[in-house]
Amino acid sequence: MKKIFLILSLFSCVFISCENEVKLTFENELAIDRADEVIVLSRADLAAKVDLKEGMLPVFKDGEDKLIPSQCDDLDGDGKWDEVVIILDFAANQKMEVGLEFVLESEFPEFETRTNLRLGIKQEDGSYKEYKEYSAPSYKEGFKVIAQAESVSWENDKFAFRNYLDCRNLKDLFGKLKPEMVMDKVGSKEMGNYHELNEWGMDVLHCGSSLGAGGIALLRNDSLIRLGSTEVYDYKNIIEGPVRSIFELRYSGWNVEGDMLEAVERITIYPGKYWFESDVTVKGCKADDQIVTGIVTSRLTREPFTFETEGYTCLGTHDVQSENKDELGMAILLSESEAGKIGRTSNTNYFALGFETVPEKGFSHIISETAYIGQKCQDSTPAKHYFFAVWGMDKDQWKTEEGFRKYIEEEAEKLAAPINKM
Repeated sequence: MKKIFLILSLFSCVFISCENEVKLTFENELAIDRADEVIVLSRADLAAKVDLKEGMLPVFKDGEDKLIPSQCDDLDGDGKWDEVVIILDFAANQKMEVGLEFVLESEFPEFETRTNLRLGIKQEDGSYKEYKEYSAPSYKEGFKVIAQAESVSWENDKFAFRNYLDCRNLKDLFGKLKPEMVMDKVGSKEMGNYHELNEWGMDVLHCGSSLGAGGIALLRNDSLIRLGSTEVYDYKNIIEGPVRSIFELRYSGWNVEGDMLEAVERITIYPGKYWFESDVTVKGCKADDQIVTGIVTSRLTREPFTFETEGYTCLGTHDVQSENKDELGMAILLSESEAGKIGRTSNTNYFALGFETVPEKGFSHIISETAYIGQKCQDSTPAKHYFFAVWGMDKDQWKTEEGFRKYIEEEAEKLAAPINKM
């Protein structure tokens, strides 16, 4: 379902009779407008309202009989869809009735692509081949760049992110100036140098030996241990679609003070949001361990900010700190009830002191120049956080900390009051 656009003519689609149409009702209970609200309905949700037929997929229409962007997701790989995802715009306090019909699986309509995943691996001819599943080379084999843009990448129509496919295993940011999907080409000869400003945007973040833009670590006995240089580091594309994309980074052999842990980070990205959702599961953690997410601080001239809102705790930064020498805001939002230690590492350059993990990149495995927030680690239980990123060149609101914080607070309000499925 990648790189496809809304079909304007639907005469080829064979819908069941309108006499069998089912109506679903959704309600925005907040007194604010809500654009690009993603609603997830399980197979059981729909089965309770209508008989599901083999070979038929659900589609949705608004009050003007226009198709609503949606996708049917098979999350467990058994060949049957488990969830259907739709995206709607709501006015303040609006109650909306949506029509549910079914279409032949072969005739499911195509919608504009607003999310995208990419892992391209370099081939002998210099081109990049996309992989849906891939195991990174062992960190013991030395450092070698094999991935397009050095990373697993994900994006929506607002922002793009990447996670290095090597022992550094930290996250980075691409600011976007256009809503098109660009990560299939970024890092290729066709797109040129992504460290320089292009018409689509650029790589906006300097990471160094920090956790970058939402890298993961474990806090144990006041020590931060990076989720990197693991025995196994795998990528798996779970779902890639126009209104939602999901992938996993899977690790085993994570050495934490002699204990060999396993971890999975499941990342989900939706359209229209300046954030992605991350669920981190650690197997083998101890009672006092904390899962840590961090933000690079190497170019900050002001202190990070923290606040609580709508049952969430936020740690963020905003400063003139982008590679384009303009404003960049980053923040981590997680449940207030799960929030742990908030801290900041030293600014020591451990690489210069001889702790050289990747000499080619001036990278040390010891975490520095990072503001971080901990989260309770329950063995084999996912811990959820949201990572926000905005770029001043994209929008005037992002030029001030106040504008950025206002957006975070608004999004927290929406997360705390999801659209009511009636």
